[in-house]
Amino acid sequence: MTQPDNQQAELIEAGRMLFAKGWIFIRGVPAMKFLPPEGPLEIAFAGRSNVGKSSLINALVGQKGLARTSNTPGRTQELNYFVPDGYSGEGSDLPPLALVDMPGYGFAEAPKAQVDAWTKLVFDYLRGRTTLKRVYVLIDARHGIKKNDAEVLDLLDKAAVSYQIVLTKIDKIKPAGVPRLMEETAKAIAKRPAAFPGIIATSSEKGVGLDELRAAIILLTRE
Repeated sequence: MTQPDNQQAELIEAGRMLFAKGWIFIRGVPAMKFLPPEGPLEIAFAGRSNVGKSSLINALVGQKGLARTSNTPGRTQELNYFVPDGYSGEGSDLPPLALVDMPGYGFAEAPKAQVDAWTKLVFDYLRGRTTLKRVYVLIDARHGIKKNDAEVLDLLDKAAVSYQIVLTKIDKIKPAGVPRLMEETAKAIAKRPAAFPGIIATSSEKGVGLDELRAAIILLTRE
């Protein structure tokens, strides 16, 4: 293997080891005052309701029931924190990172007051969380970047928070269409100031792209 191949193989193995640990839910955050103390770096997952956020988090850690999945759009109404088990959280005994499942957006039937509360929570979190390392914005491969996805990308650009696009449910489109979709998505975000250029294509159901995503997260913990 070449050196880049060796590095990627090592990152994939490190990712498998970290995500094979038991992961636990530590708290749901309905408002900023309930955030845990800043400590480990945070990796957040954002996306439209029913884009497959909870399923992707469960697939990453290999635990079907960690993040709650639901057939009801908009069920995730808080910032939900998950960390690897085995750390006390006291002093220097902190986990290497926390995964944050953000409230889903684009749920048309949610009351306006609820949507406004979610929007404020998310924006305040993005703007004010110094330990937030990256947001993975999940886009359904069947639909591409929709209007409210673009609005969230605008929000991330304004907050100057690094984000990367993760395509979900690529098993639901024809394999021949995946490279074209990745290219179109890359072009759509090319001029966005906070966007990380690589696109990761995943399928939680088939396990596609999980090693690549884990490796990308490991790389973030080393920066």
